[in-house]
Amino acid sequence: MRRREFITLIGGTAVWPFAAHAQQPVMPVIGFLRSTPAGPFANIVAAFRQGLSEAGYVEGKNVAIEQRWADNQIDRLPALVDELIRRPVNVIVANVLAALAAKNATTTLPILFVTGSDPVKDGLVASLNRPGGNVTGVSFVSGALGSKRLEILRQLAPNAKTIAMLVQLDADESVLEQRQVQAAARATGQQLIVFNVDNAADIESAFATMATRGVGALYVGTGPFTTSHRERLAALAARNAIPAMYPLRQFVEAGGLMSYGASISDAYRQVGVYAARILKGERPTDLPVIQAAKFDFVLNLKVAKALGLTIPERVLSLVDEVFE
Repeated sequence: MRRREFITLIGGTAVWPFAAHAQQPVMPVIGFLRSTPAGPFANIVAAFRQGLSEAGYVEGKNVAIEQRWADNQIDRLPALVDELIRRPVNVIVANVLAALAAKNATTTLPILFVTGSDPVKDGLVASLNRPGGNVTGVSFVSGALGSKRLEILRQLAPNAKTIAMLVQLDADESVLEQRQVQAAARATGQQLIVFNVDNAADIESAFATMATRGVGALYVGTGPFTTSHRERLAALAARNAIPAMYPLRQFVEAGGLMSYGASISDAYRQVGVYAARILKGERPTDLPVIQAAKFDFVLNLKVAKALGLTIPERVLSLVDEVFE
């Protein structure tokens, strides 16, 4: 008998050669890539893991997750994508800027996005129902809620003659949102001052200008930059006693007054389910883009009290979640 065919018996138990064990299936790997810093987004990573677990995948047990974060340095994204491709990973999950970088790098590796903008206009997919190619995901079109957010803000700050808007104009969603808010402000005769913010210094400068211009309310626009700086934005709004509307509940968790928008956590939970389906053999081209339908109006009553605001009953009736 040849040595490699030999079976050793220990205590009556057959122990097969190591080669048999080496044939165990390799654990699939998911690349999780965002253009933002990691710190403010632990909640979406947890939501993504939840979606995976709902579909039978648990990190460390039957799937691995490789995280990469560009810390708002967009020029780093191509190199991070290349790292994941060489790892290699089975699928990349990304926000819109990271997904665009991934799409530029590969036409075969599955890519799943979560975006608040229009993925068709951004060039990620051919259509929502028939994505085509290797890309699909979840869209919550957060910027399209601009007029509704401004309406709620006006009800909580009815005496504000001037409203400021912070926006980062580097994505279609931001441009769309600004146009909506400007149109809604004109329709009600409200003065709107728009600040384009690209870095932390811009934020500080904007609030200094608000103080000199007598701004009575603040609208914080959608986007990864403002979300990454939500703690600072909430702190400056509180320091300057300015009622503010934010796009996501994470701002309220950070001490902001209120938010109205899609649940980004639920969007990442949904993309976690899609990632599991990809690992099980489905193709992105056969998975239509999910239109997120979960929207929340979140209000921090403690902050409202500190600002001396009276909350109208019609506004309270719309609230989905209250922080006290």
